[in-house]
Amino acid sequence: LPAIDRLKQDPRCKKYVLDETISESMLTELLQQIVASIRKLILHNEWTNEINSEMEFTNYIVTQLKKEMTDLKINSLQNVINATGVVLHTNLGRAPLARSAAEQIYNVATAYSTLEYDIKTGTRGSRHDIVERYITALTGAEAALVVNNNAAAVYFVLKAFAKGKEVIVSRGELVEIGGSFRISSIMEESGATLVEIGTTNKTHLADYEQALTEETALILKVHKSNFALIGFTEEVDTTDLRQLATKRNVPIYEDLGSGTLFDFKRKQIGSEPTVQEKVRAGIDLISFSGDKLLGGPQAGIIVGKKVYIDKLKKHQLLRVLRVDKFTLASLEATLKLYMNERAKEVPTVRAILADKESIYEKARYFVDALRTMDVPFRMEIVEATSMIGGGTMPEVELPTYVVKVFHETLTSDAIARTLREHAPPIITRVREDAVLFDFRTVNKKEIELIVEACKNLGNEV
Repeated sequence: LPAIDRLKQDPRCKKYVLDETISESMLTELLQQIVASIRKLILHNEWTNEINSEMEFTNYIVTQLKKEMTDLKINSLQNVINATGVVLHTNLGRAPLARSAAEQIYNVATAYSTLEYDIKTGTRGSRHDIVERYITALTGAEAALVVNNNAAAVYFVLKAFAKGKEVIVSRGELVEIGGSFRISSIMEESGATLVEIGTTNKTHLADYEQALTEETALILKVHKSNFALIGFTEEVDTTDLRQLATKRNVPIYEDLGSGTLFDFKRKQIGSEPTVQEKVRAGIDLISFSGDKLLGGPQAGIIVGKKVYIDKLKKHQLLRVLRVDKFTLASLEATLKLYMNERAKEVPTVRAILADKESIYEKARYFVDALRTMDVPFRMEIVEATSMIGGGTMPEVELPTYVVKVFHETLTSDAIARTLREHAPPIITRVREDAVLFDFRTVNKKEIELIVEACKNLGNEV
Protein backbone atom coordinates (compact mmCIF):
# COMPACT_ATOMS: atom_id res chain seq x y z
CA LEU A 1 0.00 0.00 0.00
CA PRO A 2 1.35 3.45 -0.90
CA ALA A 3 2.08 5.94 1.90
CA ILE A 4 -0.36 8.82 2.41
CA ASP A 5 2.29 11.46 1.58
CA ARG A 6 3.05 9.62 -1.65
CA LEU A 7 -0.63 9.50 -2.56
CA LYS A 8 -0.99 13.24 -1.92
CA GLN A 9 1.74 13.87 -4.49
CA ASP A 10 -0.24 12.09 -7.20
CA PRO A 11 -1.12 14.73 -9.86
CA ARG A 12 -4.84 13.89 -9.64
CA CYS A 13 -4.90 14.45 -5.86
CA LYS A 14 -2.85 17.63 -6.12
CA LYS A 15 -5.28 18.94 -8.74
CA TYR A 16 -8.25 18.49 -6.35
CA VAL A 17 -6.48 20.74 -3.84
CA LEU A 18 -5.29 23.29 -6.42
CA ASP A 19 -8.80 23.57 -7.88
CA GLU A 20 -10.13 24.04 -4.32
CA THR A 21 -12.39 21.05 -4.81
CA ILE A 22 -11.19 19.82 -1.44
CA SER A 23 -8.92 21.13 1.33
CA GLU A 24 -5.55 19.49 1.98
CA SER A 25 -6.61 18.39 5.47
CA MET A 26 -9.78 16.80 4.11
CA LEU A 27 -7.74 15.09 1.37
CA THR A 28 -5.46 13.60 4.02
CA GLU A 29 -8.44 12.47 6.11
CA LEU A 30 -10.18 10.74 3.18
CA LEU A 31 -7.02 9.02 1.96
CA GLN A 32 -6.31 7.72 5.46
CA GLN A 33 -9.84 6.32 5.71
CA ILE A 34 -9.62 4.58 2.32
CA VAL A 35 -6.20 3.08 3.00
CA ALA A 36 -7.26 1.94 6.49
CA SER A 37 -10.33 0.26 4.99
CA ILE A 38 -8.21 -1.59 2.41
CA ARG A 39 -5.67 -2.63 5.04
CA LYS A 40 -8.43 -4.04 7.25
CA LEU A 41 -9.81 -6.14 4.38
CA ILE A 42 -6.35 -7.49 3.57
CA LEU A 43 -5.60 -8.41 7.21
CA HIS A 44 -8.91 -10.27 7.47
CA ASN A 45 -8.35 -12.09 4.15
CA GLU A 46 -11.40 -10.35 2.68
CA TRP A 47 -9.58 -8.44 -0.08
CA THR A 48 -10.73 -9.85 -3.44
CA ASN A 49 -9.33 -7.33 -5.93
CA GLU A 50 -6.50 -8.59 -8.12
CA ILE A 51 -4.12 -5.70 -7.50
CA ASN A 52 -0.43 -6.54 -7.42
CA SER A 53 1.51 -3.27 -7.56
CA GLU A 54 1.73 0.08 -5.82
CA MET A 55 0.62 1.85 -9.00
CA GLU A 56 -2.50 -0.30 -9.25
CA PHE A 57 -3.27 0.40 -5.59
CA THR A 58 -2.77 4.13 -6.22
CA ASN A 59 -5.19 4.09 -9.17
CA TYR A 60 -7.74 2.17 -7.12
CA ILE A 61 -7.41 4.55 -4.12
CA VAL A 62 -7.75 7.65 -6.34
CA THR A 63 -10.90 6.13 -7.88
CA GLN A 64 -12.34 5.53 -4.40
CA LEU A 65 -11.39 9.08 -3.43
CA LYS A 66 -13.38 10.45 -6.34
CA LYS A 67 -16.43 8.44 -5.24
CA GLU A 68 -16.07 9.68 -1.66
CA MET A 69 -15.86 13.27 -2.87
CA THR A 70 -18.98 12.81 -4.97
CA ASP A 71 -20.84 11.44 -1.94
CA LEU A 72 -19.69 14.40 0.17
CA LYS A 73 -21.34 16.80 -2.26
CA ILE A 74 -24.72 15.22 -1.54
CA ASN A 75 -26.40 16.31 1.67
CA SER A 76 -27.32 13.47 3.99
CA LEU A 77 -30.61 15.24 4.68
CA GLN A 78 -32.08 15.86 1.25
CA ASN A 79 -35.43 16.41 -0.41
CA VAL A 80 -37.26 13.37 -1.72
CA ILE A 81 -40.41 12.90 -3.77
CA ASN A 82 -42.97 11.01 -1.71
CA ALA A 83 -44.96 8.92 -4.19
CA THR A 84 -46.18 6.48 -1.53
CA GLY A 85 -49.38 8.39 -0.80
CA VAL A 86 -48.62 8.24 2.96
CA VAL A 87 -49.31 11.81 4.04
CA LEU A 88 -47.39 11.81 7.33
CA HIS A 89 -44.52 9.50 6.43
CA THR A 90 -42.34 9.46 9.57
CA ASN A 91 -39.28 8.15 7.71
CA LEU A 92 -39.64 10.98 5.18
CA GLY A 93 -39.92 13.79 7.72
CA ARG A 94 -43.65 13.79 8.40
CA ALA A 95 -45.41 17.07 7.62
CA PRO A 96 -44.01 19.27 4.85
CA LEU A 97 -44.40 22.92 5.79
CA ALA A 98 -46.63 25.49 4.15
CA ARG A 99 -44.83 27.99 1.93
CA SER A 100 -45.45 30.83 4.40
CA ALA A 101 -43.87 28.77 7.19
CA ALA A 102 -40.77 28.02 5.08
CA GLU A 103 -40.46 31.70 4.14
CA GLN A 104 -40.68 32.73 7.79
CA ILE A 105 -37.87 30.31 8.68
CA TYR A 106 -35.73 31.88 5.95
CA ASN A 107 -36.50 35.41 7.19
CA VAL A 108 -35.60 34.56 10.77
CA ALA A 109 -32.54 32.51 9.80
CA THR A 110 -30.91 35.24 7.72
CA ALA A 111 -31.27 38.12 10.19
CA TYR A 112 -31.44 38.92 13.86
CA SER A 113 -34.87 38.47 15.41
CA THR A 114 -37.05 39.26 18.42
CA LEU A 115 -36.62 35.75 19.85
CA GLU A 116 -36.22 37.04 23.42
CA TYR A 117 -36.63 40.77 23.00
CA ASP A 118 -39.64 42.96 23.79
CA ILE A 119 -39.73 45.83 21.28
CA LYS A 120 -42.26 47.85 23.32
CA THR A 121 -40.16 47.95 26.48
CA GLY A 122 -36.70 47.50 24.97
CA THR A 123 -36.02 44.77 27.53
CA ARG A 124 -35.63 41.01 27.51
CA GLY A 125 -38.72 39.12 26.42
CA SER A 126 -39.75 35.46 26.52
CA ARG A 127 -39.65 33.09 23.55
CA HIS A 128 -42.62 31.28 25.09
CA ASP A 129 -44.87 34.29 24.37
CA ILE A 130 -44.30 34.15 20.59
CA VAL A 131 -46.96 31.55 19.76
CA GLU A 132 -48.98 31.28 22.97
CA ARG A 133 -51.59 33.84 21.95
CA TYR A 134 -52.28 32.01 18.67
CA ILE A 135 -52.59 28.62 20.39
CA THR A 136 -54.93 29.89 23.11
CA ALA A 137 -57.08 31.78 20.58
CA LEU A 138 -57.39 28.67 18.37
CA THR A 139 -57.98 26.11 21.12
CA GLY A 140 -59.81 28.11 23.77
CA ALA A 141 -57.25 27.08 26.40
CA GLU A 142 -56.21 29.47 29.15
CA ALA A 143 -52.49 29.08 28.45
CA ALA A 144 -50.02 27.20 26.26
CA LEU A 145 -46.40 26.17 26.07
CA VAL A 146 -44.21 24.61 23.35
CA VAL A 147 -41.38 22.08 23.86
CA ASN A 148 -39.31 20.15 21.32
CA ASN A 149 -41.69 17.21 20.69
CA ASN A 150 -44.69 15.47 22.20
CA ALA A 151 -42.57 12.77 23.86
CA ALA A 152 -40.78 15.59 25.69
CA ALA A 153 -44.16 17.09 26.60
CA VAL A 154 -45.31 13.82 28.19
CA TYR A 155 -42.08 13.46 30.15
CA PHE A 156 -42.16 17.11 31.22
CA VAL A 157 -45.72 16.99 32.56
CA LEU A 158 -45.12 13.75 34.46
CA LYS A 159 -41.82 15.03 35.87
CA ALA A 160 -43.27 18.37 36.93
CA PHE A 161 -46.49 17.12 38.51
CA ALA A 162 -46.03 13.47 39.47
CA LYS A 163 -42.41 12.82 40.46
CA GLY A 164 -42.51 10.49 43.47
CA LYS A 165 -46.28 10.19 43.22
CA GLU A 166 -48.87 8.00 41.47
CA VAL A 167 -50.37 8.38 38.00
CA ILE A 168 -53.47 6.40 37.05
CA VAL A 169 -53.63 4.96 33.51
CA SER A 170 -55.96 2.48 31.85
CA ARG A 171 -54.22 -0.71 30.68
CA GLY A 172 -55.83 -0.21 27.28
CA GLU A 173 -53.89 3.07 26.93
CA LEU A 174 -50.36 1.88 27.78
CA VAL A 175 -49.26 2.42 24.22
CA GLU A 176 -45.93 2.14 22.44
CA ILE A 177 -45.25 4.47 19.54
CA GLY A 178 -42.41 4.62 17.01
CA GLY A 179 -38.85 4.22 18.24
CA SER A 180 -39.92 2.02 21.20
CA PHE A 181 -41.34 5.01 23.12
CA ARG A 182 -43.56 3.47 25.79
CA ILE A 183 -45.81 5.38 28.17
CA SER A 184 -44.82 3.02 31.00
CA SER A 185 -41.09 3.54 30.37
CA ILE A 186 -41.29 7.32 30.12
CA MET A 187 -43.30 7.37 33.34
CA GLU A 188 -40.55 5.37 35.07
CA GLU A 189 -37.93 7.82 33.77
CA SER A 190 -39.95 10.76 35.11
CA GLY A 191 -39.99 9.32 38.63
CA ALA A 192 -43.75 8.82 38.67
CA THR A 193 -45.36 5.55 39.80
CA LEU A 194 -47.65 3.88 37.30
CA VAL A 195 -50.99 2.64 38.60
CA GLU A 196 -52.63 0.41 36.00
CA ILE A 197 -56.38 0.00 36.06
CA GLY A 198 -58.99 -1.94 34.11
CA THR A 199 -58.16 -4.46 31.41
CA THR A 200 -56.79 -4.17 27.87
CA ASN A 201 -60.25 -3.88 26.36
CA LYS A 202 -62.40 -2.51 29.19
CA THR A 203 -61.98 0.20 31.81
CA HIS A 204 -64.83 1.55 33.94
CA LEU A 205 -65.27 4.73 35.97
CA ALA A 206 -65.23 2.63 39.13
CA ASP A 207 -61.70 1.48 38.25
CA TYR A 208 -60.48 5.07 38.37
CA GLU A 209 -62.40 5.82 41.55
CA GLN A 210 -60.99 2.78 43.38
CA ALA A 211 -57.41 3.64 42.35
CA LEU A 212 -57.49 7.23 43.66
CA THR A 213 -55.44 7.74 46.82
CA GLU A 214 -53.72 10.59 48.62
CA GLU A 215 -50.63 9.78 46.53
CA THR A 216 -52.44 10.29 43.22
CA ALA A 217 -50.91 13.22 41.32
CA LEU A 218 -52.56 12.82 37.92
CA ILE A 219 -55.12 10.89 35.95
CA LEU A 220 -53.52 10.26 32.56
CA LYS A 221 -55.55 9.64 29.43
CA VAL A 222 -53.60 8.48 26.38
CA HIS A 223 -55.42 8.92 23.10
CA LYS A 224 -55.17 5.78 20.97
CA SER A 225 -54.05 7.68 17.89
CA ASN A 226 -51.69 5.04 16.48
CA PHE A 227 -53.94 1.96 16.79
CA ALA A 228 -57.62 1.03 16.94
CA LEU A 229 -59.20 -1.17 19.60
CA ILE A 230 -62.37 -2.77 18.26
CA GLY A 231 -64.86 -5.37 19.42
CA PHE A 232 -65.90 -5.92 23.04
CA THR A 233 -64.50 -2.66 24.42
CA GLU A 234 -65.36 0.11 26.84
CA GLU A 235 -63.60 3.23 28.09
CA VAL A 236 -64.61 6.09 30.35
CA ASP A 237 -66.12 9.17 28.76
CA THR A 238 -64.11 12.33 29.38
CA THR A 239 -67.14 14.12 30.89
CA ASP A 240 -67.63 11.42 33.55
CA LEU A 241 -63.90 11.35 34.27
CA ARG A 242 -63.84 15.14 34.59
CA GLN A 243 -66.58 15.03 37.24
CA LEU A 244 -64.68 12.43 39.25
CA ALA A 245 -61.40 14.35 39.01
CA THR A 246 -63.05 17.60 40.11
CA LYS A 247 -64.71 15.85 43.06
CA ARG A 248 -61.39 14.38 44.21
CA ASN A 249 -59.32 17.47 43.27
CA VAL A 250 -56.98 15.55 40.95
CA PRO A 251 -55.96 17.05 37.58
CA ILE A 252 -56.48 15.18 34.29
CA TYR A 253 -53.75 15.15 31.68
CA GLU A 254 -54.42 13.83 28.17
CA ASP A 255 -51.67 12.89 25.75
CA LEU A 256 -53.60 13.55 22.57
CA GLY A 257 -50.77 12.35 20.33
CA SER A 258 -51.50 13.56 16.82
CA GLY A 259 -53.63 16.53 17.77
CA THR A 260 -55.66 18.44 15.19
CA LEU A 261 -57.12 21.93 14.99
CA PHE A 262 -59.02 21.04 11.81
CA ASP A 263 -62.17 18.98 12.32
CA PHE A 264 -61.74 16.17 9.77
CA LYS A 265 -64.93 14.54 11.06
CA ARG A 266 -66.91 17.23 9.25
CA LYS A 267 -65.41 15.93 6.01
CA GLN A 268 -66.33 12.36 6.98
CA ILE A 269 -62.68 11.48 7.57
CA GLY A 270 -62.08 9.48 10.74
CA SER A 271 -63.24 10.27 14.25
CA GLU A 272 -60.20 12.15 15.57
CA PRO A 273 -61.19 14.60 18.34
CA THR A 274 -59.97 18.17 17.93
CA VAL A 275 -57.87 19.90 20.56
CA GLN A 276 -60.73 22.41 20.93
CA GLU A 277 -63.15 19.63 21.90
CA LYS A 278 -60.80 18.38 24.60
CA VAL A 279 -60.35 21.88 26.01
CA ARG A 280 -64.14 22.37 26.14
CA ALA A 281 -64.44 19.03 27.95
CA GLY A 282 -62.46 20.57 30.81
CA ILE A 283 -59.22 18.59 30.56
CA ASP A 284 -56.62 20.33 32.74
CA LEU A 285 -53.59 19.64 30.51
CA ILE A 286 -53.41 18.40 26.93
CA SER A 287 -50.36 17.77 24.77
CA PHE A 288 -50.01 16.98 21.06
CA SER A 289 -47.54 16.99 18.19
CA GLY A 290 -46.79 19.93 15.93
CA ASP A 291 -45.69 17.92 12.90
CA LYS A 292 -48.59 15.51 12.55
CA LEU A 293 -52.17 16.58 11.79
CA LEU A 294 -51.37 20.19 12.62
CA GLY A 295 -48.96 20.20 9.66
CA GLY A 296 -46.26 22.29 11.29
CA PRO A 297 -42.70 21.73 12.57
CA GLN A 298 -41.66 19.10 15.09
CA ALA A 299 -42.86 20.34 18.46
CA GLY A 300 -44.75 19.28 21.54
CA ILE A 301 -47.61 21.67 22.27
CA ILE A 302 -49.05 21.76 25.79
CA VAL A 303 -52.34 23.58 26.45
CA GLY A 304 -54.54 23.82 29.51
CA LYS A 305 -55.38 25.64 32.71
CA LYS A 306 -53.14 28.63 33.42
CA VAL A 307 -52.23 27.47 36.92
CA TYR A 308 -50.64 24.30 35.52
CA ILE A 309 -48.96 25.91 32.50
CA ASP A 310 -47.46 28.58 34.77
CA LYS A 311 -45.90 25.87 36.91
CA LEU A 312 -44.34 24.31 33.79
CA LYS A 313 -42.98 27.69 32.71
CA LYS A 314 -41.13 28.04 36.01
CA HIS A 315 -39.69 24.51 35.93
CA GLN A 316 -35.92 24.21 35.38
CA LEU A 317 -36.42 21.40 32.86
CA LEU A 318 -38.08 23.80 30.42
CA ARG A 319 -34.71 25.22 29.38
CA VAL A 320 -33.58 21.72 28.40
CA LEU A 321 -36.71 21.13 26.31
CA ARG A 322 -37.22 24.57 24.79
CA VAL A 323 -37.53 25.05 21.04
CA ASP A 324 -35.36 27.21 18.78
CA LYS A 325 -36.23 30.23 16.65
CA PHE A 326 -36.78 28.16 13.49
CA THR A 327 -39.44 26.01 15.18
CA LEU A 328 -41.19 29.06 16.59
CA ALA A 329 -41.03 30.90 13.27
CA SER A 330 -42.58 28.06 11.28
CA LEU A 331 -45.11 27.23 13.99
CA GLU A 332 -46.27 30.85 14.16
CA ALA A 333 -46.74 30.99 10.38
CA THR A 334 -48.64 27.68 10.42
CA LEU A 335 -50.94 28.80 13.23
CA LYS A 336 -51.65 32.05 11.37
CA LEU A 337 -53.07 30.04 8.48
CA TYR A 338 -55.54 28.42 10.89
CA MET A 339 -56.34 31.81 12.43
CA ASN A 340 -57.15 33.20 8.99
CA GLU A 341 -59.26 30.16 8.05
CA ARG A 342 -56.70 29.10 5.45
CA ALA A 343 -56.00 25.63 6.86
CA LYS A 344 -56.22 24.11 3.38
CA GLU A 345 -52.95 25.87 2.54
CA VAL A 346 -51.25 23.56 5.05
CA PRO A 347 -49.87 20.70 2.87
CA THR A 348 -50.91 18.00 5.35
CA VAL A 349 -54.52 19.19 5.50
CA ARG A 350 -54.62 19.66 1.73
CA ALA A 351 -53.27 16.15 1.06
CA ILE A 352 -55.72 14.49 3.45
CA LEU A 353 -58.68 16.37 1.93
CA ALA A 354 -57.62 15.72 -1.70
CA ASP A 355 -60.48 14.06 -3.60
CA LYS A 356 -60.14 11.08 -5.92
CA GLU A 357 -60.87 13.15 -9.01
CA SER A 358 -57.95 15.52 -8.48
CA ILE A 359 -55.62 12.58 -7.82
CA TYR A 360 -56.88 10.83 -10.95
CA GLU A 361 -56.06 13.93 -13.01
CA LYS A 362 -52.45 13.83 -11.82
CA ALA A 363 -52.24 10.09 -12.48
CA ARG A 364 -53.64 10.59 -15.99
CA TYR A 365 -51.17 13.40 -16.66
CA PHE A 366 -48.27 11.16 -15.62
CA VAL A 367 -49.41 8.24 -17.79
CA ASP A 368 -50.03 10.43 -20.84
CA ALA A 369 -46.62 12.07 -20.47
CA LEU A 370 -44.84 8.70 -20.36
CA ARG A 371 -46.79 7.28 -23.29
CA THR A 372 -45.51 10.05 -25.56
CA MET A 373 -42.00 8.70 -25.00
CA ASP A 374 -40.45 5.53 -26.27
CA VAL A 375 -40.21 3.70 -22.93
CA PRO A 376 -40.77 -0.05 -22.30
CA PHE A 377 -43.48 0.40 -19.68
CA ARG A 378 -46.92 -1.06 -19.18
CA MET A 379 -49.08 1.23 -17.03
CA GLU A 380 -52.45 0.92 -15.41
CA ILE A 381 -54.47 3.39 -13.32
CA VAL A 382 -56.35 1.58 -10.55
CA GLU A 383 -58.38 2.52 -7.48
CA ALA A 384 -56.59 2.09 -4.16
CA THR A 385 -56.32 3.68 -0.71
CA SER A 386 -53.82 6.04 0.92
CA MET A 387 -52.82 6.01 4.57
CA ILE A 388 -52.48 9.15 6.67
CA GLY A 389 -49.48 7.67 8.50
CA GLY A 390 -47.41 8.98 11.40
CA GLY A 391 -49.40 6.87 13.84
CA THR A 392 -52.47 8.93 13.01
CA MET A 393 -56.03 7.72 12.34
CA PRO A 394 -54.87 4.14 11.67
CA GLU A 395 -58.39 2.99 10.82
CA VAL A 396 -58.80 5.58 8.06
CA GLU A 397 -58.20 4.63 4.43
CA LEU A 398 -58.39 7.53 1.99
CA PRO A 399 -59.73 6.59 -1.45
CA THR A 400 -57.18 7.29 -4.18
CA TYR A 401 -55.91 6.25 -7.61
CA VAL A 402 -52.46 4.77 -8.15
CA VAL A 403 -50.49 4.11 -11.31
CA LYS A 404 -49.17 0.55 -11.48
CA VAL A 405 -46.00 0.44 -13.56
CA PHE A 406 -44.48 -2.70 -15.06
CA HIS A 407 -41.23 -2.80 -17.05
CA GLU A 408 -40.48 -5.23 -19.88
CA THR A 409 -37.12 -6.34 -18.48
CA LEU A 410 -36.69 -4.82 -15.00
CA THR A 411 -38.17 -6.18 -11.78
CA SER A 412 -40.24 -3.93 -9.54
CA ASP A 413 -37.53 -4.06 -6.87
CA ALA A 414 -34.90 -2.94 -9.39
CA ILE A 415 -37.11 -0.05 -10.52
CA ALA A 416 -37.87 1.03 -6.93
CA ARG A 417 -34.18 0.88 -6.01
CA THR A 418 -33.12 2.92 -9.05
CA LEU A 419 -35.77 5.56 -8.35
CA ARG A 420 -34.57 5.77 -4.73
CA GLU A 421 -31.04 6.41 -5.97
CA HIS A 422 -32.19 9.07 -8.43
CA ALA A 423 -31.57 12.76 -7.79
CA PRO A 424 -33.91 13.70 -6.22
CA PRO A 425 -34.80 10.29 -4.70
CA ILE A 426 -38.28 9.05 -5.61
CA ILE A 427 -39.94 6.83 -2.99
CA THR A 428 -42.70 4.49 -4.20
CA ARG A 429 -44.72 1.49 -3.10
CA VAL A 430 -44.10 -2.02 -4.48
CA ARG A 431 -46.99 -4.50 -4.73
CA GLU A 432 -47.37 -7.72 -6.72
CA ASP A 433 -44.25 -7.11 -8.80
CA ALA A 434 -45.45 -3.65 -9.79
CA VAL A 435 -44.25 -0.20 -8.76
CA LEU A 436 -47.11 1.95 -7.47
CA PHE A 437 -47.20 5.73 -7.71
CA ASP A 438 -49.79 7.40 -5.46
CA PHE A 439 -50.07 11.04 -6.49
CA ARG A 440 -51.91 12.17 -3.35
CA THR A 441 -48.52 13.28 -2.00
CA VAL A 442 -46.99 14.45 -5.31
CA ASN A 443 -47.37 17.91 -6.82
CA LYS A 444 -47.39 18.84 -10.53
CA LYS A 445 -43.76 19.97 -10.57
CA GLU A 446 -42.67 16.67 -9.01
CA ILE A 447 -44.59 14.70 -11.65
CA GLU A 448 -42.31 16.19 -14.30
CA LEU A 449 -39.27 14.99 -12.35
CA ILE A 450 -40.73 11.48 -12.02
CA VAL A 451 -41.45 11.36 -15.76
CA GLU A 452 -37.85 12.35 -16.51
CA ALA A 453 -36.54 9.70 -14.11
CA CYS A 454 -38.69 7.00 -15.69
CA LYS A 455 -37.62 8.03 -19.19
CA ASN A 456 -33.98 7.38 -18.28
CA LEU A 457 -34.69 4.34 -16.11
CA GLY A 458 -33.20 1.73 -18.42
CA ASN A 459 -29.95 3.66 -18.74
CA GLU A 460 -29.48 4.06 -14.97
CA VAL A 461 -30.02 0.45 -13.87
